Amino acid sequence: MAYRGGFGGFGGGNQMQNLMKQAQKMQEEMQKAQAELEELEVEGSAGGGLVKVTMTAKKVVTSINIDANAVDMDDLTMLEDLIVAALNDGYSKADEVYNEKMGAFGGLGL
Repeated sequence: MAYRGGFGGFGGGNQMQNLMKQAQKMQEEMQKAQAELEELEVEGSAGGGLVKVTMTAKKVVTSINIDANAVDMDDLTMLEDLIVAALNDGYSKADEVYNEKMGAFGGLGL
């Protein structure tokens, strides 16, 4: 039997080239999705919108907006709790967006 080249179950060079092209295309698409995540913003809020946090889908906080009605100098603990709640809400939304964009790649870290 003559050796015909190729890789066992891959059936030759053409299939291997196609696999490499598919892998390269997937990597390019994943890099594009990651770049979109750096630009895409989500907003978390708490206290009926008294505290709003804006962040990228990669969880980089870009702004915090605190309504004056949320500021009670006698109860700063409440304001701190609202900020934490708004951040956590933003993180949850960022996770959802991230999973939507990156879920198609099955957790691959190419």
